[in-house]
Amino acid sequence: MLVSLAVAIGLLGGCAGLGRLSADTPADVKRDAVAARAKARWDRLIDRDLAGAYEYMSPASRATMPLDVYKAKHKVGLYRSVNVDDVKCEADACTVKLSLTYQYKGVKGTRKPMTLTTVLNEQWIISDGQAWFVDRG
Repeated sequence: MLVSLAVAIGLLGGCAGLGRLSADTPADVKRDAVAARAKARWDRLIDRDLAGAYEYMSPASRATMPLDVYKAKHKVGLYRSVNVDDVKCEADACTVKLSLTYQYKGVKGTRKPMTLTTVLNEQWIISDGQAWFVDRG
């Protein structure tokens, strides 16, 4: 049993760099890791934790978009829930398809806000052992 566990840990370490992602990480491991990070990022946005969500952006995205600009870009309080529908990766680039439910206050003068769901496609990259959201502006 211990030998099996040691072999499994060794295989995972060899394939994924001891938990680190790479272009060579097995597809299912990469897909699950990217899906979890995409969901975690949106959970932070839903919880109005913009600084926390900002940490999921790729280093290059953060270099071109300061935190204050990122915060100004997001309308906190609109987002209600998110579901990661699909993740497709090719080498070190992934596309995440998700369904985002948000509340829209509607046209001025309407009485009841509407809850809507939209499909988004996000780009993620794998760099320096981690999956990162690429903000396309």
